Amino acid sequence: MDALHELFSLRGHIGLVTGASSGLGVECAKALAIGGADVVIAARRGDRLEAVAAEIRTAYGVRVLPIAADITVEADVDRIISSSVAEMGEIDILVNNAGIAPTGRAERISRQVWDSAIALNLTAPMFLSQKIAARLIERGKPGRIINMTSVLGQRASAVYRLSPYTATKAAISNLTRQLAVEWAAYKINVNAISPGWIPTEATEAGMAKPGNREKMEALTPLGRLGLPEEVRGAVIFLASKAGDYVTGSILSVDGGYTAW
Repeated sequence: MDALHELFSLRGHIGLVTGASSGLGVECAKALAIGGADVVIAARRGDRLEAVAAEIRTAYGVRVLPIAADITVEADVDRIISSSVAEMGEIDILVNNAGIAPTGRAERISRQVWDSAIALNLTAPMFLSQKIAARLIERGKPGRIINMTSVLGQRASAVYRLSPYTATKAAISNLTRQLAVEWAAYKINVNAISPGWIPTEATEAGMAKPGNREKMEALTPLGRLGLPEEVRGAVIFLASKAGDYVTGSILSVDGGYTAW
């Protein structure tokens, strides 16, 4: 591994990114494409997926397969996998990015809102990981699973009321460690990326409310919000040969937020 491309190239690999119609999901898909991987992108908004797919094909010259699906529905998950295998080949990099962050006072959160967060943020990545890992184990092939957690999986939110979100992100962080231990023997590395305050389509409205941005910046040692594209390097590192000896880790991309 004496050359840069040998460390970080993803050519010959096929990645699947969930929640890839906007925000950090798009950046994760672009990261895999920058590394040379072919990419399957999944989300519920098919029209947005088509636009993202066209952008990535044009910019990076890789194959991109958009699949409109709801990953909380098992039949949709099975369809994602079967379509990917038929059109692209076996998936060996999975990025579990899809998620929701419902806000509200903890004493008023409804069971429906709580269950929806559990279903998308925790249950869906668990069983998508299970299905991908089972195929890799059966074929005797190594792989990478990257879960998108959050600094709020390690800390309570000082800005928003986010009990379902913080609970699920703490859970996905420790699930990452457990799956890493269980699947290490099969050379399936499981890690997570923990972003800090990064404006995206889903978060910029809340960040624009008076005082919120200033509070987030004050709580971040680097003194600024992150940029969506600043997660790309972490994705490439964890997906590539450079990350061969890294598993069960939570990699913070947070401007030092969790270093206080």
